Amino acid sequence: MTLVRRLSTAAADFDAEFARLRHWSAETDSAIEGRVAEILADVQRRGDAAVLEYTARFDRMRVDGMAALEIGQTELQAALAAILPAQREALEAAARRVRAYHERQLQACGQSWSYRDEDGNLLGQKVTPLDRVGLYVPGGTAAYPSSVLMNAIPAQVAGVKEIIMVVPTPDGVRNPLVLAAAAVAGVHRVFAIGGAQAVAALAYGTATVPRVDKITGPGNAYVASAKKHVFGQVGIDMIAGPSEILVIADGTTPPDWVAMDLFSQAEHDQLAQSILLCPDAAYLDAVRASMEKLLPSLPREAIIRASLEGRGALILTRSMEEACEISNSIAPEHLEISAAEPQRWEPLLRHAGAIFMGAFTSESLGDYCAGPNHVLPTAGTARFSSPLGVYDFQKRSSLIAVSAAGAQVLGGIASTLAHGEGLQAHARAAELRLSDRA
Repeated sequence: MTLVRRLSTAAADFDAEFARLRHWSAETDSAIEGRVAEILADVQRRGDAAVLEYTARFDRMRVDGMAALEIGQTELQAALAAILPAQREALEAAARRVRAYHERQLQACGQSWSYRDEDGNLLGQKVTPLDRVGLYVPGGTAAYPSSVLMNAIPAQVAGVKEIIMVVPTPDGVRNPLVLAAAAVAGVHRVFAIGGAQAVAALAYGTATVPRVDKITGPGNAYVASAKKHVFGQVGIDMIAGPSEILVIADGTTPPDWVAMDLFSQAEHDQLAQSILLCPDAAYLDAVRASMEKLLPSLPREAIIRASLEGRGALILTRSMEEACEISNSIAPEHLEISAAEPQRWEPLLRHAGAIFMGAFTSESLGDYCAGPNHVLPTAGTARFSSPLGVYDFQKRSSLIAVSAAGAQVLGGIASTLAHGEGLQAHARAAELRLSDRA
């Protein structure tokens, strides 16, 4: 089978082929939905006892009580001290950059504000942090210390008082890099629990695990389903789908670089999607040749191959402008403009989780240490949603302080509209404050 399909926007069947390529159902298997609902209800009813039972069943960890599942600050600091010096330096450097970015984000869009109008009324918005948040960090087949930084640091910058982290530790194996990242990021409490039972514990609270206001972080199908079920009891960040990368290239970037960028997302998951758009047919051939050459050198070759064969594509476009139009229709999670003049094309791009501009800006730098958050909308949801940020750990309250003079102006308006809606008490409340009726 060909490693990656080749499409052309000039082909008569392009639209149909492209639609098939993009198809991914966000629907969760009904059996998973049913099992998750049972677990959530059981944890809500039995609390710690249910969490211990499911942890023993799914993560093969039998312990005497919840105290054995809490990872204390002493262990977090010990993990930080024990990792390789180069790993510690990398974690701390990444954390500094992520923190600096989110501190600027706080200054730009996370501050309270108010003004007074011509009648002396004070109007504005009060921005306050959430009290307590829960971070889910995957810990089954791989470890993600970068996810700890990307979730915990903006919460800390926002001013969240308590950050609770949950991470599955199958067979009791605790990843030192994940624990070290929690120490660097300032996580307050960590529990070695995962799956739907961890989401339930955070959403409903148990005798040991505090109830949180919002849950963020990625997970498997059971975690995604659980987050969807508890939304409303708590806030959630998003329901994430498979990872995606879309590269718009003008043919000036070394083909090996682009090939590896496409691999960087394909290695996540067989359902991950990697697409290249380019108006240069010879360049597409060169990238394909690079992919065939480089793939056997990668440890996750089988996953990458399955991803590319199933959902990858090299697409010949009529122009760079057309490539930008197609990108907007996809609204990709990660979008690379691998071009000599990326600033020329960036204004044409409206929908993307993150935009990486220029040949030297590999998506992987954004995943780890550039600074902006790597928790991004997937599956086309960048059309209406945004990367995780400081604003996800804040809430906004409107401020209204009406002056005596302002009440005379606003009262008449409100009275008229309230009578029109048939809400006489609303109207009367406004009318009582009018000076000629008081």
